[in-house]
Amino acid sequence: MFAQILSRLAAPSNDRLPPLQERRALAALLVRVGRADDHYGPAEMRRIDQVLAGRFGLSPFEAAGLRADGEALETEAPDTVRFTRALKDHVPLEERAGLIEALWAVALADGERAADEEQLIRLVANLLAVSDADSGLARQRAARA
Repeated sequence: MFAQILSRLAAPSNDRLPPLQERRALAALLVRVGRADDHYGPAEMRRIDQVLAGRFGLSPFEAAGLRADGEALETEAPDTVRFTRALKDHVPLEERAGLIEALWAVALADGERAADEEQLIRLVANLLAVSDADSGLARQRAARA
């Protein structure tokens, strides 16, 4: 099942992703950031659930299920580009800073700024064509929230 999802995420298209595919790609990226510092714990999991619930209007149960899908996808995906390409192709540029803010929210969930998480977010921002300045503003917004 996840192999099919990964292949759909990698397929080029000019249309928006089906909502579930877009959600899974974001969930996998959030998990990847949470795991980047080799410390993926309850704080990151709760923040991912909060981000997914808030962004997509999900119940806590639905958000936890989507996070679980993201965890499985992240484990199977060989690279980050697969998810960022899917999101870049289907999420309008003006909405991508919100994606970066969500990633920063997860990175900052445990109260620490780990270099591995920062490096991954810089890569993702670049792949999503989000400027360093916009990524910095997204980090500030996430830190205030």
